[in-house]
Amino acid sequence: MTTYRIGEAADLLGVSADTIRRWVDAGRLTAGRDEHGHRVVDGVDLAAFARAQAADPDAGAEFSSARNRLRGIVVDVRKDTVMAQVDIQAGPFRIVSLMSREAVDELDLRVGSVAVAVIKSTTVVVERAAPTPARGRSAG
Repeated sequence: MTTYRIGEAADLLGVSADTIRRWVDAGRLTAGRDEHGHRVVDGVDLAAFARAQAADPDAGAEFSSARNRLRGIVVDVRKDTVMAQVDIQAGPFRIVSLMSREAVDELDLRVGSVAVAVIKSTTVVVERAAPTPARGRSAG
């Protein structure tokens, strides 16, 4: 059975460890204790919680076949005469979109504005992540 310490669960959900602790204390997320007394969250429970959190789609999602929607803040806009690059920070994720300058102007995308990156792809590569090193333990 895979379990995650509070900090690892926080990293996976893109929130702070304090947020995870509050969710556990409020009964929204179940946690137990490992052999050292540290709080841990079962991987299956964490996955179910993450899925439930994502079940509330953004407004407009019902009008699109794309289901990968990342809401974030525009952190950079670079425009030339024809094209533009827009950088969005969505939680821990940096999304970079290349689009026409006309689209950026029509959407009035500026640094500090809220935007939703809608990702539709025919190819998705999935990699298995390496185990996260334990925090606070020395290597030797």
